Amino acid sequence: MLEEQVMLQFLKKLDEHPYIAKINGKEHKIGEGEPTFVVNFKKTIPLSKLKTSTSLALGEAYMDGDLEIEGDLYEALDHFLGQLGKFSTDKNALKKLIFTSSSKKNQKKEVSSHYDIGNDFYKLWLDKTLSYSCGYFKHEDDTLYQAQVNKVDYILKKLYLKEGMSLLDIGCGWGFLLIEAAKKYKVHGTGITLSEEQYKECQRRIKEEGLEDYVTVKLMDYRDLAKSGLSFDRVVSVGMLEHVGRDNYQLFLDCVQKVMKDGGLFLLHYISALKEHPGDVWIKKYIFPGGMVPSLREILNCMAEDNFHTLDVENLRLHYNKTLLCWRKNYLEHLDEARKMFDERFIRMWDLYLASCAATFHNGVIDLHQILMTKGINNDLPMTRWY
Repeated sequence: MLEEQVMLQFLKKLDEHPYIAKINGKEHKIGEGEPTFVVNFKKTIPLSKLKTSTSLALGEAYMDGDLEIEGDLYEALDHFLGQLGKFSTDKNALKKLIFTSSSKKNQKKEVSSHYDIGNDFYKLWLDKTLSYSCGYFKHEDDTLYQAQVNKVDYILKKLYLKEGMSLLDIGCGWGFLLIEAAKKYKVHGTGITLSEEQYKECQRRIKEEGLEDYVTVKLMDYRDLAKSGLSFDRVVSVGMLEHVGRDNYQLFLDCVQKVMKDGGLFLLHYISALKEHPGDVWIKKYIFPGGMVPSLREILNCMAEDNFHTLDVENLRLHYNKTLLCWRKNYLEHLDEARKMFDERFIRMWDLYLASCAATFHNGVIDLHQILMTKGINNDLPMTRWY
């Protein structure tokens, strides 16, 4: 009984939106107004766990089925995650989880833990381009597939590609961007990735499209670029910077700068934050080990050291919210197939991941920025942004 009261007092801090907290069957109304969902705690969560990491305590309770949402999970998270400032995190107790090694060996292991779950799993809920990054919804009724085609088209236009140019894609995923660049602009593309599964699928798609003379993919760490002897007119990196780690942002940009031709264009597309913080503990433990969200200002600061001149900065935050909601809808429609691959704890975990990320973008906890820059000065580009 005392444990229930202590937990209830903690939950009452999260009162910006009305909801019902049901603890061991007993209902408690929290917040002003008409509740739109119920958080059903089938077991009490010790205060020590909530104080060590509110995110981890609630996330694990949901994964284990000890916490259920009666109502829409995304709506509940949309209400809660706007109040992240009220969550507790004991950084000292969790430092091994929050601050992981940025060695090549460990980062490859971390990347593999997420992206090598299996191509068949990702094919269940991504669109047929296999794009695992923010789409670009030019029109309200764009499908997920159209949004991903739009996104790649938009990036390639920003890069101002011309036939015969060389393009490097750092963290190339399953290769859709490189393949589109080769088909539309006749450029020679090179992709690098640490994911074995993505590497294999990318090679298969290149062969299927008959683009072996135009597109190459390599299993390579970005830190090996500097000594690779490669040189490129254009560089793009989509959704990879989040895996680099705060200590290595400058190193990452240094490596890009070394393989770029003078006047070349670099488009950096990444999840960003308003201020520097170590990231969410639950996400780090279960979804993206070692993941770190850079702030916009720290990346702009690092760029200056490599003589990168900023041409354009654009925020696509709400596009990522919509992308994630599309992914979640697809995922929920394919739960039967997912259950043949993974246990129920994983199934609940992945739903929580997709819904919570959608909510954090909606609340502006995180943003999605595209920065377009040149190495040194380029006076040959059109003067207007919409070239």
